Amino acid sequence: MDNIFKWGNRRRFNSYADYCKRIYGGRLQKLSIDAGLTCPNRDGYIAYGGCIYCDGKSFNPSYCNSGLSIADQIKEGILFHKKRYKRAVGYIAYFQTYSNTYCSVDKLRNMCEEVLRCDGVVGISIGTRADCLNNDIMDYLVELKERIHLMLEIGIESCYEETLNLINRGHSFKDVLNALRICKERGIDVCGHFIFGLPGESKEMIINEAVEISKLPLKSIKIHQFQLIKGTVVESMYNSNKDLFKMYSLEEYVDLVIDFLERLNPNIMIERLSGEVPPKYLVLNSFGLIRSNKILSIIEKRMEDKDTWQGKSLYNV
Repeated sequence: MDNIFKWGNRRRFNSYADYCKRIYGGRLQKLSIDAGLTCPNRDGYIAYGGCIYCDGKSFNPSYCNSGLSIADQIKEGILFHKKRYKRAVGYIAYFQTYSNTYCSVDKLRNMCEEVLRCDGVVGISIGTRADCLNNDIMDYLVELKERIHLMLEIGIESCYEETLNLINRGHSFKDVLNALRICKERGIDVCGHFIFGLPGESKEMIINEAVEISKLPLKSIKIHQFQLIKGTVVESMYNSNKDLFKMYSLEEYVDLVIDFLERLNPNIMIERLSGEVPPKYLVLNSFGLIRSNKILSIIEKRMEDKDTWQGKSLYNV
């Protein structure tokens, strides 16, 4: 297909990575940081134990260690990624683990100011929850975005209230809508994080989320498949009621993602379409030993074979 899509290239979805390349002239690599924070539904403020699927160790790279300073984690991360991504022209410091605005504004300021002093870092991404954004935090984020490329990543996970209750999320979808409204009013770009395959959700429910998500003031989204982590509450739930779960095969997941993308607003950029967890953490692994970049290649090849693209069911090229 020779057509240029509305996002400016021939790729079948609106890629955030390509957006960054246009701005910075090359690849930006994210560097995960563990700032040693927690979440309000882990420490008892809202609940204990966190979301039923969550184990922070399962997604932290080896260099991401709260025992190190933020600057040292960035240095270790750059060394780690230079072996694999030699063509990176800059880095995004990604406060990934747990809720990184669940702290005082002074703590957040100190975290980010340390990043700003690090060579090679051109952006900051802050992972958090919809219920961890007070006025002081938002005032600082408005200040910060004038100094560096900033993305606030909010874990939304699902648009369904019954799912959020089941997974012990500790907040409602109405809380998400309120947080996104505040961010839009303040001019803060938001990436929404979603999980496909949460217990109780059918394929049709997941695909239909595209309609709701398309209405949200999101700059970008991340998607990853539900993964059954050893030692989590959801492992026990799975063992006692497997009928509540749909563990997608790779082929099924690829088709699910494409069906979703066809219905998604093409103005929303895509940061990620799958996730990785080291096999030692998984109760079962329906995808086999395959990296996310390979899954992405399979999705894009399948979209090309089907002659489809993000937003096809909503808009023309």
